[in-house]
Amino acid sequence: ARGRERGSEGAGPPGFPSRSGGRRGVGGCSLRYQLLTMSMEVQEAHIAEVKPLVEKDEGITHLLPDFDVQEQDVETVHGSVHVTMCGTPRGNRPAILTYHDIGLNHKTCFNPLFNFEDMQEITQHFAVCHVDAPGQHDGAASFPPGYMYPSMDQLAEMLPGILKQFGLKSVIGMGTGAGAYILTRFALNYPDMAEGLVLINVNPCAEGWMDWAATKISGWTHALPDLVISHLFGKEEIHNNQELISTYRQHIINDMNQNNLHLFVNSYSSRRDLEIERPVPGANVVTLQCPTLLVVGDSSPAVDAVVDCNAKLDPTKTTLLKMADCGGLPQISQPAKLAEAFKYFVQGMGYMPSASMTRLMRSRTASGSSVTSLEGGRSRSHTGDGTRSRSHTGEGARSRSHTGDRERTRSHTGDDARNRPHTDTRIELTPNSANNTEQPGPKSMEVSC
Repeated sequence: ARGRERGSEGAGPPGFPSRSGGRRGVGGCSLRYQLLTMSMEVQEAHIAEVKPLVEKDEGITHLLPDFDVQEQDVETVHGSVHVTMCGTPRGNRPAILTYHDIGLNHKTCFNPLFNFEDMQEITQHFAVCHVDAPGQHDGAASFPPGYMYPSMDQLAEMLPGILKQFGLKSVIGMGTGAGAYILTRFALNYPDMAEGLVLINVNPCAEGWMDWAATKISGWTHALPDLVISHLFGKEEIHNNQELISTYRQHIINDMNQNNLHLFVNSYSSRRDLEIERPVPGANVVTLQCPTLLVVGDSSPAVDAVVDCNAKLDPTKTTLLKMADCGGLPQISQPAKLAEAFKYFVQGMGYMPSASMTRLMRSRTASGSSVTSLEGGRSRSHTGDGTRSRSHTGEGARSRSHTGDRERTRSHTGDDARNRPHTDTRIELTPNSANNTEQPGPKSMEVSC
C-alpha cells in the first residue's frame, strides 16, 4: 500500500506525499485513509515541529515575512535612533515596544521569539515597534571621535519621540537587560505611555564599585565580546551550550560595531539606581504604576537582581516568572513558555479575550488527557493540588496581581472565558517569599515553569 512505508515511520501532516511505491487497490486506499485520520489526531501533539523558529539559512537575524515592516531612523531629543515597525497600529490599542540588551540588537534579541508561531498569533492583535539603541543596528556607522553617547536616562527620554513619530499613544514594553532598565525608567517618567511591562533580566540598581572595579580589571585582560557574553549568559550555560555561545560570540564580533558597542556598554555600566520602593500605606514612594511581568531563567546571571527588583515593586501589580532549565536569554531558549506567559499577561490587561490556546497548551492538554485515561490520580499532577488551583484562578489575588484598579480587575476576571485559560496551564503560582514576613499586606505572585 502507498502509505505502508510512511506508516512505519510515523504519521505526518495530511496530504504529505508517500515516499514508497506499490500497487493501488481498495486495501491501499483504506490504509492511506486510516493513516491520514491518524495523522490528524496526532498533529496537535507534534505541532511544535511544523514551523521552525527561524528560517534555516538566516540564523538568528531573519524575521519571517508575516507583517508589513518599515525601518527608519527617527530623530529624537538626544539624537537619531533606528526603529523597525512591524504591522499597523490599531486605534487605541497599545503597540508592543521592544528594547534589547548590550551586545545585541532587536533582531538577535527578539526575532527567535517573535518568529515563534504562538507569538505570531499574539502579534496579529498588536503592532510591534523594535527599537535599536543608537549605533547598535546592523550596518551602523561608527560615531565620530568625541561623540557623547546618551546615558540610560537619556535613552529613555528618546522613546516618547518614537511613539509620536508612529502615532502611538501607549505601549506594552518588552525589554532585556539594559533594555529592561531603559523601559523601566521610561515607565517611571511617562506612566501614561506605559500600559504594561515585561522585564527580562532587569537590574534596577546602579553598578556597585566592586562590580565597576571587576569590570575595569576584566577589561584589561579580556576582549569586549567575552565581557558581553558573561553578561548575557550564566557560567553553566557558557560551559554546556557552546553552540549557542559561539553563535552569539560570532554575532558580537562580526555584526556589531565594536566602537559603538563599547559606548553602549559604558553607558549601561554608568547607570544610576532607579530608586524604586515597594509602596506602603500612607507613604509617597516611586514605583511602577503599570502591570509588570518580571522574567528570569533559573541559571541566569541576573537572578538575584530580578528577585531584588520584585521586592521593590507593587505586589498587586507584579508577577515574577522564574523559568526552569533556562539561562540568560529566555526568549531564545524557552520561546514557548515566554509566549504563553505573555499571552496571559496581555489577557490580564483586558486584551485578546478570545485567543485560542497556544501549541504548548494544546500539547499539555492532550498529554494530560491521555495520562488521565490510564490513571485517574495523574490528573492532579497536571492541574496541581487544590492550593495551586486556587492560587491560579479562584481568588481575587490573581487578578489583583495584574491590575491596580477595579475596572481592570473586572476585565481580567469578569467572564469565565478568561479564567479558563489560566486553569489549563501547569505554571505554578506561589506567594513571593521576597516580602518581609513581618510586614502584613498583599504579596506578589511568583511563577515557576
